[in-house]
Amino acid sequence: MVIRTGILSRIALLATFCSLSFLAGNCPAATLRDAARVSDAQPLPRVGQGDDRTGYQSSDYRSNSKSLAVLTGHDAALEALAANPPLGLPALPDPPLAPRIALGRTLFFERRLSANNTLSCGMCHVPEQAFTQNELATPVGIRGAFIKRNAPALFNVGYRPVLFHDGRETKLEVQAWAPLLAANEMGNVSRAAVIQRLMDIDFYRDAFATEFSDGLTELNLGAALAAYQRALLSADSPFDRWFYGGDTHAVDPSVKRGFELFRNKDCGSCHVLDHSAAHFTDDDFHNTGVSARSASIRAQPPAELQIAPGVKIPIDTDLSVPHPGDDGRAEITGEPTELRKFRTPSLRNVALTAPYMHDGSLPTLAAVVDFYNTGGGEDEIKDALMRPLGMTSSEEHDLVAFLEALTGANTDALAADARTAPIGDPK
Repeated sequence: MVIRTGILSRIALLATFCSLSFLAGNCPAATLRDAARVSDAQPLPRVGQGDDRTGYQSSDYRSNSKSLAVLTGHDAALEALAANPPLGLPALPDPPLAPRIALGRTLFFERRLSANNTLSCGMCHVPEQAFTQNELATPVGIRGAFIKRNAPALFNVGYRPVLFHDGRETKLEVQAWAPLLAANEMGNVSRAAVIQRLMDIDFYRDAFATEFSDGLTELNLGAALAAYQRALLSADSPFDRWFYGGDTHAVDPSVKRGFELFRNKDCGSCHVLDHSAAHFTDDDFHNTGVSARSASIRAQPPAELQIAPGVKIPIDTDLSVPHPGDDGRAEITGEPTELRKFRTPSLRNVALTAPYMHDGSLPTLAAVVDFYNTGGGEDEIKDALMRPLGMTSSEEHDLVAFLEALTGANTDALAADARTAPIGDPK
């Protein structure tokens, strides 16, 4: 038996409701448990803000979301940060200036950038969750549409020469138009529709006229969003203070042993660093076997369905859900040699950006290290660097400790700075 389309649509809509509300609150468990049985005539309950435990299906579930009612913004001086990157990062080409950063920050949290005025960039790239999503493997788009890839974290994105997991864009100023126009993300029918919607808002029409000589255009909208994202620089981690700053006490022996393993096991071949700065990525594309592994798991009949962060419902009937494969870079280039290859992510702040891989299929750093230690997924065309590493459990622990030492000193400050942006009408 196949679950009817109407029920699946109902679950999809409820998933959107809960995915949006978890950014500011939670979803009553009774509502979620009864999702597949609620009639279309019955209204959805309203939820409050905050991360209260009342009503959660699982009492041990803990959200990383924060109450928007109590969040207080604090200016992190992003212009100065962009002009003088923290320890461990090189100079940023063409650092943005404060007025353009401020305009881009406001746009980043502008829900009217979506076709139905419900989604902003900041709802998939949540500031308190390292500018990604910790609670969903892949985001939920407009009207409950599902997205097949994990939301990339935005720290230090201004350095990246290729963007998205498949590298489909090379300029940050252009990148924003892909999610804005994607039918399963922000759902706009055209660029002109987005521009006209903003032109009808006095604040944006005036702000763009002040900041750009030619006012609000497609290019300038992308430039403003890019200015804010370029300023999201995060480093000065314990590793940086030890390796680049010479502070021998900045990390403990486990971290130092983990770094030696990182170098000796060829992790640095893809997650590159040098003697003056480190991006911890080669900005290239590799097949680690993740896509093949995920396809194999999806081939098994599911026993439960996740419909919101921390909430799953059991499936007591056969469920037929399409699971398209993900060919990665090859979907963009059409080259068979690029099959199931994905961009190497930076390891900076990696301890904050779970779940991992392009599809969010590995939940913890320990799971990622174990995946690589066993040689990656079973794929006959995976990268030649993928091989069993032979690490002991103690060595795996040390490698995780090293990765945890890559968390920048200012991640909380960047999240607080994000909350200086207005939610809703910028006036």
